[in-house]
Amino acid sequence: MPLAHNVQRVQPSATMAISARAAAMRRDGVDVIALSAGEPDFDTPQNIKDAAVRAIAAGFTKYTMPSSGIIELKEAIAAKFAADNGLHYATEEIIVNNGAKHCLYLAVAALVNPGEEVIIPTPYWVTYLEQPRLVGAEPVVVETSADDGLKLTADAFRKAITPRTRMLYLNTPSNPSGMLYTRAELEALAEVAVEHGIYVLSDEIYEKLVYDDAEHVSIAALGPSIRDLTIVVNGVSKAYAMTGWRIGYAGATAEVVDGMNRIQNHEVSHPASISQKAAVEALTGPQGSIEEMRTAFDQRRRYMVDRLNALDGVRCTMPQGAFYAYPEVHELYGSRVGDRRIEDSVDLCAYLLDEAWVACVPGAGFGTRAHIRLSYATSMQNIETAMDRIQHAVERLR
Repeated sequence: MPLAHNVQRVQPSATMAISARAAAMRRDGVDVIALSAGEPDFDTPQNIKDAAVRAIAAGFTKYTMPSSGIIELKEAIAAKFAADNGLHYATEEIIVNNGAKHCLYLAVAALVNPGEEVIIPTPYWVTYLEQPRLVGAEPVVVETSADDGLKLTADAFRKAITPRTRMLYLNTPSNPSGMLYTRAELEALAEVAVEHGIYVLSDEIYEKLVYDDAEHVSIAALGPSIRDLTIVVNGVSKAYAMTGWRIGYAGATAEVVDGMNRIQNHEVSHPASISQKAAVEALTGPQGSIEEMRTAFDQRRRYMVDRLNALDGVRCTMPQGAFYAYPEVHELYGSRVGDRRIEDSVDLCAYLLDEAWVACVPGAGFGTRAHIRLSYATSMQNIETAMDRIQHAVERLR
């Protein structure tokens, strides 16, 4: 029997596909270096792991209430929002769930009706395109340009709006580009959203990983009108190297949070009890591990981008946040080595994996043809070796 129509519309994740193929090659003994990962290579800080062990020893292993997150964690999240973002949420305006990805889906499912439209600017994280489809809605892709820093402008936002537009996905800092929206850019987008009554799903999971003099600003902090239309999504995965703990959270109006929690009640009941206790420690305990990671990522970022820009046919803007480089490689399209011809980003990434044993992700999976994504969330030694291999592989193209 066929699968449900909404499921049939969903495409596999490009990042997951590359990672799976690289893992299969490693199992076969191939020395693949993965620059495709979307998670820190650092271990979860010891104080956080210790808090989880204490929770287990204390028997905190049962169902938790409320289902939207234990009060202790919600209070810690509220304090974080206030201190870091200038946002003031009551505990009933906060929901905790099984990772930021789950949080994004809950917001879409709670607010978007079948047939309505969700605006998604390029480049987008691969999951953004598929979540509206799961609820019968239509993703509307809006192409951005290099001249605008691969960021959505207020004019492009306004032109994409139709009577069916319900929501805008916004990601800052961006996966995959690493670009960061300025306060002025966010103010312009907020003005359009408020004018048309459009919800903004603001994915801020990389907010702690910002470099140079860049400033992370949450669009919800720009005034009460845009706050009421915004669902601010965050989590502990990136900032605290806790990807496997699966804790995400959001701040929104109590009505929106209630809708998200109704779905969560019937999907998963609640986030894992042990992980919630670990997240409390992450948010309230020592924060030094974040700066240690950020400093290491900064060093790797500069090295990788310098190496990329030294390659003929490759141009890479210095990312301002997250842990990805997003170089333009379209000048390499049409080149060949032997009988192999590089037509697009998919071909290039396949070539790098097969011949250089380096796993990257094609920009086609993020909605831009001209790019590939490389993650510097791996050791400097791995990055140096990978860049040597990439250089050799690119130099062979004619």
